[in-house]
Amino acid sequence: MTARHGQGRACAGAARRRAALFLGLSLALTPVPLQAADINPVRYVLPNGLTVLVLEQHALPLVQIHALVKAGSAQDPADKAGLANLVASLLDEGTAARTAKEIAQQIEFVGGTLAARAGEDFTTASARVLKKDTELGFELLADILRSPAFPEAELKRVRSEILGEIASEQDDPGQVAAKAFNQLVFEGHPYRWPVNGTEASLPKITRVDILTFFLREYRPNQTMLTVVGDITVEQARQLVTRHFGSWKRGASPVRTADTPRPLEKPVARLIEKDLTQSTIMLGHVGISRTNPDFYAVTVMNYILGAGGFSSRLMDSIRDNQGLAYAVGSHFEASLMPGAFFISLQTRNETANQAIAGVLAELNRMRDAPVTDEELADAKAYLIGSFPLRLDTTAKLADVLNLVEFYGLGLDYFTQYPRLIERVTKEDVLRVAKQYLNPNDYALVVVGNLAKAKVMQKP
Repeated sequence: MTARHGQGRACAGAARRRAALFLGLSLALTPVPLQAADINPVRYVLPNGLTVLVLEQHALPLVQIHALVKAGSAQDPADKAGLANLVASLLDEGTAARTAKEIAQQIEFVGGTLAARAGEDFTTASARVLKKDTELGFELLADILRSPAFPEAELKRVRSEILGEIASEQDDPGQVAAKAFNQLVFEGHPYRWPVNGTEASLPKITRVDILTFFLREYRPNQTMLTVVGDITVEQARQLVTRHFGSWKRGASPVRTADTPRPLEKPVARLIEKDLTQSTIMLGHVGISRTNPDFYAVTVMNYILGAGGFSSRLMDSIRDNQGLAYAVGSHFEASLMPGAFFISLQTRNETANQAIAGVLAELNRMRDAPVTDEELADAKAYLIGSFPLRLDTTAKLADVLNLVEFYGLGLDYFTQYPRLIERVTKEDVLRVAKQYLNPNDYALVVVGNLAKAKVMQKP
């Protein structure tokens, strides 16, 4: 009888945890009605240099705590690509106070989430919990950010998992093309390597490398902490002070990476894979997120290829010529100028026609103003879809941290629609001429090269 009763309690506990987890995930995904004018975060800085943003959102009993550390793969040593990502991947794999299993059990028990990931310019770590578990959310996030243990056994396991992911990416022509493209566009710059590293670099990374990176980069004066949800500013202030106030500041790390250099001539890489379709990427260095032309470039790029079925590339390459199911253009606006690229898949035999079509659209974008209808449609979509980027606590916390990181100003949420609306046809033509280069570009083709017979090789 005792065993059965114990089993019943265990099952009931598991059911409650599953229900809490379902509720937490549902709440995180539930759109929160919000107007840009309602986004008025309180910003302050602790004595140790930690920048804090708090935004009260009481519609749902949910709290998102989102940290951004100003260190990413751009800070990886040249021969140890993947270091920042490995550090981030190990944050929740054991601390001075908790094992990896204990961390996982504690956050799962309350139906919350705890995650960390690295990017090119920064690393993020976040906790999402129900209001009643806010203290635990702060406690766990502070623990993994301040006191990770980086156990040797977990390092070996995580590194092995990442190496497995890298190996599997070799079967994905899109991943193969993207890696080759970045090496061409960002030659000599940290952006050239994948965030997760390479098969050659990861085995070189030691626990000493990880500790050195962590102790240098993970400091409060290099970190932003955003709290969004069902919490008051004063409650958040008390929790932040309690869990992060004693975090010791450090010297600001020296950043040595220069701005990526523009290509001075066309370059190409043709990669053989026995596939029925060729994957094509074509582009060059683009702009940074802090570039004053960002908003005009956003409108221009929507018309060119980011606007889905209403874009020029889709109209020409897919609808008129029938060369691809999908084609799009992208500006990766990072701390430093990121990549501009156009990507598509087409039959091997039509690769040359597709490349010629892409170059023709780039030239057309530079040669004449867009139409009034194209401009109006682009603005309407960009302004109308903007609130969808802010409809959950997780999205809000993420965007707030980026606004702070890039120094966009806390009036960004009201300014963004206005800045998009101000873009003129003359602005679009000007930035197309300045930031699109159909002459000096990088071209990557992954496919059956014998059938593709690519003639556009520079």
